[in-house]
Amino acid sequence: MSASTFSRFKPDFLRKKEETAAVDSTLPVDDKNPATVTGDGIARTQEPASDDPEKDVVPAEDAQRGVQQVEAVTLTWTKPYLIAVFFNMWMLYFVNAMQLSILYNLLPFATSAFEAHSLLTVIYIVSNSMTAAIYIPLAKMLDLWGRAEGFLLMVGFATLGMILMASSNGITTFCVAQLTIQVFYSIGFGGLIYSVDVITADVSKLKNRGLAYAFTSSPYIITAFAGSKVSDEFYYNVSWRWGFGAFSIILPFVAAPLFFILKIHLKKAESHGLVVRERSGRSLGQNIWFYVQEFDALGVFLFASGLTIFLLPFTLADTAPQGWKSGYIIAMIIVGFVLLVLFGLHESFLAKQPFLNVNLLTNRTVIGACSLCTTYQISYYCWNSYFSSFLQVVSNLSIAEAGYVGSTFDVLSGALLLGVGLLIRKTGYFKWLLYFAVPLYIFAQGLMIHFRQPNQYIGYIVMCQIFISVGGAIIIICEQLAVLAASDHQHVAAVLALLYVSGNIGGAVGNSICGAIWTNTFPEALMRFLPEESQADFDTIYGDLDTQLSYAVGSPTRIGIQKAYGYAQEKMLIAGTCIMVLSFVWVLMIRNINVAKISQTKGTVF
Repeated sequence: MSASTFSRFKPDFLRKKEETAAVDSTLPVDDKNPATVTGDGIARTQEPASDDPEKDVVPAEDAQRGVQQVEAVTLTWTKPYLIAVFFNMWMLYFVNAMQLSILYNLLPFATSAFEAHSLLTVIYIVSNSMTAAIYIPLAKMLDLWGRAEGFLLMVGFATLGMILMASSNGITTFCVAQLTIQVFYSIGFGGLIYSVDVITADVSKLKNRGLAYAFTSSPYIITAFAGSKVSDEFYYNVSWRWGFGAFSIILPFVAAPLFFILKIHLKKAESHGLVVRERSGRSLGQNIWFYVQEFDALGVFLFASGLTIFLLPFTLADTAPQGWKSGYIIAMIIVGFVLLVLFGLHESFLAKQPFLNVNLLTNRTVIGACSLCTTYQISYYCWNSYFSSFLQVVSNLSIAEAGYVGSTFDVLSGALLLGVGLLIRKTGYFKWLLYFAVPLYIFAQGLMIHFRQPNQYIGYIVMCQIFISVGGAIIIICEQLAVLAASDHQHVAAVLALLYVSGNIGGAVGNSICGAIWTNTFPEALMRFLPEESQADFDTIYGDLDTQLSYAVGSPTRIGIQKAYGYAQEKMLIAGTCIMVLSFVWVLMIRNINVAKISQTKGTVF
């Protein structure tokens, strides 16, 4: 989900003052005169979409192929198919939410099976970095090839990723599988949900989009409880492998209807002459080279590898032979930094189709929303990675009970966002909600610094999770609406991709901070608090969640482990709370846009 550090600066980045003034003069200055041109110069239409009714019954001529195709589909289908698409997208969110809940609860045990519990943040960092790099190329794929084709590819990636996760054996294979899963599993499911969000924007009016997103994400209300229970059953009665492997069978069947509905109505639109399929005239080799340039393959590689290599040392340094002085730690930081610099130079001077669109990066609302997204994700992931383990070890909860507490966000956000969506539909505005959500989130996270300690009543932790859920859910929906309101239909995929990139960069940075705090505080605290008779088992206790849980509640060793968790969690929460204060600046940058007066879609939409 920015004023990304890796922004592209083209030679013509700075426009003439006259041009800038001309654009700025069209920005919204009051509620009675909403803008038709954003700060990036992208034209946006108000209701009705066009003065010429005929233009509203044919796809936009200047749009890319994927946008033309989806407009042709919505102009062709009827309301029952629209309802069927929304139901199918709801089912896809249900499957994703269920597998995420199971992954969240079982991954600590999967890593512990290979005595690698402390590698959790490494896995999450690689996941976020690799996923961040795929959204822009995927946005181009959805625009160039089509929504159905991009969606199908992501389903294939996700399915293969689940198979790899379930079939890994031994620590070496598991770690290799994890790195491969970042290309297949994380990119697959991340890209799948991104594709569903783009299609949701394609088939809904802007004023109803908050409600549409709230509906498609509402399955989290169910999976918050069901997912935790299913995780429990898989771990104790089947195996954690089948917890992952089952979805490699379920996902293709659930995803198939959406793909076929889109393709069938695209064929129907072609038969009606709404879209025309033209041959490119390129050979196979020319096609390959065209798409390599179009998707900026080199930029994707430099960005993903640079970000991953640069962030990993912050987690790995503590286990290195000489700490931060270790040769490979220094080398990784330098190589990662050099790759990111090369990425910036490549985007500025060599890329035919740059990874990041300069027009998006000069839009005040887009910058504010993406920066808010990055800050929120950094703050959240500063402490979340070890939260499930904390609940089991310190609060003495079962896997299912820890899952219920960890899923508080999912339950509340699913119910709350339906009401938020209705409020936005009724008022036409969303920014005012941020003035309530951001302070509430910071307040709740600050409270957790005190309550997330050993011997604290679990009810206080749940209370804080409730406040965080309310604030966080509103922040997320407002980020999405802000970038979409600042764009037109042609750039929907691009702005959502930029928002997702920002969020995943934030997640990677947050996990890096979390990993760095964990590896530099937990082992030291554990050594200090463990009784002398358990010192010989330090390495096993540090790296294995099952071993930590094996000590009886109230025993000196268990109490020592709990104190070490509390010490590490306190530092993580302080870091996350301090970072979140930056959100006030980003909220002020977002324009107060009336979404009820902007039209972006055509045909039969929600």
